[in-house]
Amino acid sequence: MTMWERVRRALLNSLSTTFLHIWKWVAAFWRKNGLLTLSMLSVATGCLLGFLLRALELTELEKQYFSFPGELLMRMLKMLILPLITSSLMSGLATMDSRACGKMGIITITYYLWTTFMAVTVGIILVVSIHPGAAAQKDDYSVGKVVLSSADALLDLIRNMFPSNLIEASFQQYRTVLVPVVKSPSFPKIPGKSLSFIYFAPDDENPEIHRPVFLELTPSPEMTYRTLPGTSNEMNVLGIVIFSATIGLLLGKMGERGTPLVNVCQCLNEAVMKIVSMAVWYFPFGIVFLIAGKILEMGDPSVIGQKLGLYAITVVSGLVIHGLVLLPLLFILITKKNPFAFIQGILQALLIALATSSSSATLPITLKCLLENNGIDRRVARFVLPVGATINMDGTALYEAVAAIFIAQVNEYDLDLGQIITISITATAASIGAAGIPQSGLVTMVIVLTSVGLPTDDITLIIAVDWALDRFRTMTNVLGDALAAGIVAHVCEKDFGPKPPTQDPVSNTDKFPSVETSHLHPKDNVIEMIEETLFDQTGVHYNICQV
Repeated sequence: MTMWERVRRALLNSLSTTFLHIWKWVAAFWRKNGLLTLSMLSVATGCLLGFLLRALELTELEKQYFSFPGELLMRMLKMLILPLITSSLMSGLATMDSRACGKMGIITITYYLWTTFMAVTVGIILVVSIHPGAAAQKDDYSVGKVVLSSADALLDLIRNMFPSNLIEASFQQYRTVLVPVVKSPSFPKIPGKSLSFIYFAPDDENPEIHRPVFLELTPSPEMTYRTLPGTSNEMNVLGIVIFSATIGLLLGKMGERGTPLVNVCQCLNEAVMKIVSMAVWYFPFGIVFLIAGKILEMGDPSVIGQKLGLYAITVVSGLVIHGLVLLPLLFILITKKNPFAFIQGILQALLIALATSSSSATLPITLKCLLENNGIDRRVARFVLPVGATINMDGTALYEAVAAIFIAQVNEYDLDLGQIITISITATAASIGAAGIPQSGLVTMVIVLTSVGLPTDDITLIIAVDWALDRFRTMTNVLGDALAAGIVAHVCEKDFGPKPPTQDPVSNTDKFPSVETSHLHPKDNVIEMIEETLFDQTGVHYNICQV
C-alpha cells in the first residue's frame, strides 16, 4: 500500500467520522428542537410573506382564500378546548386530596391576582411617564357605536359563571344586547303630508354597527336604549371551568363510586394529548398563512405608526418588563431555579400564542410543553392551566390600564390619584372576566373607561393596532400561566409527597405516600400511584387495569 493510499484512507476515515458526529448532532437537535425551529421560521416567513403580498393589493375574496390554512389551524385548536378543559379539571381535582386541592387553589388564585396587579402597576407607570397620548390625534368622526354600561358588563360576567345550559355554553355565552327605541315626538299630524322615517344604516367598515340616519324630522326624536338578553358565538370558558372544577371536587369525595368517571376523564385527557402530539406538525404550515393573512388585512402601517406608534411602544415595553423581568424574578425568589431554562421549554406554546392570539386555543400546547419539557406534575398542570387561561390575564390588564389613560390623554383629561387607583382596580377585575379569545380586551375595556367617566366611543382610536398588540399580550398571559404552574408545583410539592426512589414500584407499594386515600378505593389508589411513578421514571404512559 502506497503512502498516498494511506493518506487518502486516513482522510476518508476522519471525514466519515466527522460527518457521522455532525449527523448525530443534527438528528439529536432535530428530535429535541425540530418543531420549535420550524415554528420560529414559520413566524418569520409569515411576516415576510404578508408584507411582500401587500404590493399585489389582493381582493377580500383572495385574502380569504389565502388565509384558509391559518383558519384550519384555529379550528383545530378550538376543537380541543372543550374536551381538554373538562377532562383536565375533572381528573386532576378528583385524584387530589381535599386539603392539597384547597391549598393549591388558594395559592393559584392569590398568585394570579398579585401578578395581574403588578402588570397594571407597570402599565400605569409607563403610560404616565411616556405620555403617548400627546402624539395621537382624534379623527374628525367617530363611529356611533353604543356600548354596555359597566354594571351590565359585570352582570354578564356573573351570568356566564353559571350557564343555564351546558350544551349551549360550549359554543355560546350570554351577552346583554342594547336595542334602540325611538320615542315619537308629540307634534300634530299635517293632512296631506307624509310622515318622516328613521333608518338604521349599516356602517361601511363594520356592518355590525348600525348608524341612525334621520330624515326630515323636526324636532329630532328622543332615542333610548333597552337591554335585552342575547348571546355571542364564543365558548363560555368561565362557566365550563367552574362546572368542571365543581364536578371534579365532588367526584373525589364520592370515593369508589366516582372512580369509573374519573378513569373516563383520564383516558379522554390522554387521548386529547395524543391528538395534540400529532396535530403540532401542521402548526408551522398554518402559522405562515395565519400571520400573513392578518398582515394583509391591516391598514397602512405608516399612517398607523404616526398616530399610534408611541402607544404601541408603551404597551410592548410594559409587556416585556412584566414578562421578562418581573415574572422571572418572582419565579427565582420562590423556586430558586433558572426561569429562562423553564421558559425555553414553553417556547412552542409562546409561538402558538403569538400566531393565534388566544390563550384558550394555546392551552393544549402549553399543557404538552409543561408535561414533556418541564416535568410539571400532571395534577398541578391540569388545574393551574385551565384556571389560568380563564382568569389570569396579565397582558390584558396591563393593556387596559394603558389604553384607558391613553384615551384620557388624547381627550386632555387630567386624572387625579384617586382615578388612577380606580383604573388599576377595575383593570385587574375586568381582566379576570376577559375570555381567552382574540380581542376580548376591547369588550371589558368598557368597564375601565366608565369607572372614571371616560368616553367609551374612543375605543375606536386603538382598534387599528389592537390585532397586533393582542398577540403580544396573549404571549404574556400564556407565559404567566406556565410560570404559575412551575411555582405552584414547587410550593405544593410536599403535599403530593416526595417522588419514590428508583426501585421496583410494584414490590414497594406500601411505601407510596397516601395522598389520595380519602378519595378512591385503596387498590385503585395503589394503581393510580404506580401509574404516576412509571410516568415519572420512564416518560411513558402505562394503562394499568385492575382485574
